[in-house]
Amino acid sequence: MLIRTFMRVFFHLLYHPFAFTYDLVAAVVSFGQWKNWGQSILPFIDGTRILELGHGPGHLQRFLLDLKLDPVAIDESAQMGRLAQKRIGLSHKLTRGLAQTLPFANESFDCAISTFPTEYIFDLRTLAEIKRVLKPGGRLVVLPAAFPSNQFLKWLYKVTGESPQALDDALKKRLIAPFTQAGFLTNVQIKDVKSNRLVILIAQI
Repeated sequence: MLIRTFMRVFFHLLYHPFAFTYDLVAAVVSFGQWKNWGQSILPFIDGTRILELGHGPGHLQRFLLDLKLDPVAIDESAQMGRLAQKRIGLSHKLTRGLAQTLPFANESFDCAISTFPTEYIFDLRTLAEIKRVLKPGGRLVVLPAAFPSNQFLKWLYKVTGESPQALDDALKKRLIAPFTQAGFLTNVQIKDVKSNRLVILIAQI
């Protein structure tokens, strides 16, 4: 409980008064791989009308625009909105709001995406809203976590006494549960990329 409270406070500070430090913090914790991790979801995107939940400083919006897609983005943080606007230009409109009450019409998007979201992405209200704004057959792609695949995993296997496959299966089961409850057909892929493991969740309606 204490750790969860600390993390909630930490992310609030990082996304609001200390948003200007976000890129530096992300680069440090990812050993410079943060942008590459974010781009790892691009092959899973389906369609051209894309909704990004929690756009942060706008890196993924920039990638989507460069790919000639038609992205829309929303974030709760005004500070992040200002950072993203500087990166992608004033002509590209960003929306400030909550994922639990998306200000978009029904069946507006081919695909919704979110990279390293906080716990709001597992909220059933968020998932109901995502289903509402996705077109029939639409897809939600989430990158919830990434972690080193070398010494850290060896330590984790040793401490838990579990095999790599058992830990992977446990992680997948835990992640899939809320999406299944919300009515998505869901699978989780774990990709090894440059000594890192990326967890990518694909939820289809």
